[in-house]
Amino acid sequence: MPEGDTVYRAAAHLHEALAGSVVTRAELRVPRYSAAARSLVGCEITSVTPRGKHLLTDFDDGRVLHTHLGMDGSWRIARSGQRPRVAHHLIRAALETNRTIALGLELSVVELLTSDEATARLGHLGPDLLGPDWDPSAALARIQQKPSREIAAALLDQRNLAGLGNEYVTELCFLRGLDSHTPVGEVRDIPRLIELAHRLITVNRDRVERTTTGNLRRGQRSWVFSRDGQPCRRCGSTILRETHASGSETSSDPNATTRISYRCPHCQPQSGNT
Repeated sequence: MPEGDTVYRAAAHLHEALAGSVVTRAELRVPRYSAAARSLVGCEITSVTPRGKHLLTDFDDGRVLHTHLGMDGSWRIARSGQRPRVAHHLIRAALETNRTIALGLELSVVELLTSDEATARLGHLGPDLLGPDWDPSAALARIQQKPSREIAAALLDQRNLAGLGNEYVTELCFLRGLDSHTPVGEVRDIPRLIELAHRLITVNRDRVERTTTGNLRRGQRSWVFSRDGQPCRRCGSTILRETHASGSETSSDPNATTRISYRCPHCQPQSGNT
């Protein structure tokens, strides 16, 4: 699933392409909003902003298009009249101006809301790691509300802090020497963990090649994520692949399913064996 830095870049590209332009065609392939979408024609797009893993496209009449990429979603941008080569059935949203067309593909959430409705819909989200409201103290307080909860689940829960996904959480646990199952109450120096999360996602927000190692070379960008069966870069132990149940208690994201994580058994001893 795309993480907060991916959504941040998507919002920046969409804002650059659409903001300040008037809609000449709008289509939302959601029965509830399909008719309302046509009334967007003539409206000006004022901004496209990220909120954690959510995208908000604001119009000058006060309405907001709320979208979420889910597991496989993306936005494609092209010059008006030059429709990107994509399968027609994948398109769930289309916004066109006199200079640009933006197509939302395989989006898990597509909603046309009032500004108040959009605020209420996203009101459950915690502080946004890449947003102007970032508040590490608030994130810490939310995480610590459930000391028995596993640390990975707490970090993935968008109600605690918004923007982290499975890759970042897996890498954060490695970097801090934590088994992902460790209860929040047993994690030492959670503020430092939160600060590291903010630093990692911030340095990656403007580049496509995400790295947690500092190395941008292919195959060298992660410590343990997607490296099962390979040697740990620190100690040489074989990296393990683990499966975890994921649902509403683990993440408030749409499409929460089984989560896969990766761990070095030496650098991240299992909880209770430290």
